[in-house]
Amino acid sequence: MDIEEYFKRIGYKNSRNKLDLETLTDVFQHHFRAIPVENLSMHCGESMELDLKALFDLIVRKNRGGWCLQVNHILYWALSTMGFKTTMLGGYVHISSVGNYSSNMVHLLVLVTISDRNYIVDAGFGRSYQFWEPLELISGKDQPQVPAIFRLTEENGTWYLDHIRREQHISNPQFLDSDILEMKKHRKIYSFTLEPRTIEDFESINAYLQTSPTSVFKTKSLCSLQTPEGFHCLVGWTFTYTRFNYKENTDLVEFKMLKDEEIDEVLKTIFGISLEKKLVPKYGDLIYTI
Repeated sequence: MDIEEYFKRIGYKNSRNKLDLETLTDVFQHHFRAIPVENLSMHCGESMELDLKALFDLIVRKNRGGWCLQVNHILYWALSTMGFKTTMLGGYVHISSVGNYSSNMVHLLVLVTISDRNYIVDAGFGRSYQFWEPLELISGKDQPQVPAIFRLTEENGTWYLDHIRREQHISNPQFLDSDILEMKKHRKIYSFTLEPRTIEDFESINAYLQTSPTSVFKTKSLCSLQTPEGFHCLVGWTFTYTRFNYKENTDLVEFKMLKDEEIDEVLKTIFGISLEKKLVPKYGDLIYTI
């Protein structure tokens, strides 16, 4: 595995040697604007792998994406290879339908320490919940960014990430009741501790998320990619584009329903993905909001 191949994949041409916040932010932003958050492999009859060499081949050489356990594993490897002080962490995602955090550690995120300051980087949540700058590990401080306001809060050694969104304008009124719209202004995202993890800690949940009928990833085919102004998202046949703050304190959300024959072209032109096997789009009942 070659770090220069990774840099080429994400289009990064800037500093390799300065291990500061500016460089971290730059690499992070190139990463999440080049690598989609997606689970398409499992809807093409393939498995979602965690092995680093297999991931490098998939994401870097074949221009694919992956879910958090994959895209953040690659990010962790890249930052560590550059020389950043990194720690792999595990998160518990908030499930809105039950009003609580998952009982299983289902999310991978990365802690980066620079000059005794700690930052969270996470390229694996996607959609409007994707923060665009590293979040400093400070409890109770609002950290406004282009996508939204993010807030980290610490209680008894557990950290909680919250998301506060703008108003949304839906350009297609017939989609106002779409179940992928997040109507709450304030959303809990996930919790985590600072206990170091290894990729082996996620192997069982990686298998569970691909097989359990309670996994949203099994019931829906998903693909999300950030742009300089917002993000694209494909859920089943529902294609959306969100433009952040298109007018004061309002995001613009545009919907389009795709036909089967349009999906491959959208994946190729919008997300940069050319699949080797036939995708079977899926749109199940479990909640997945943008």
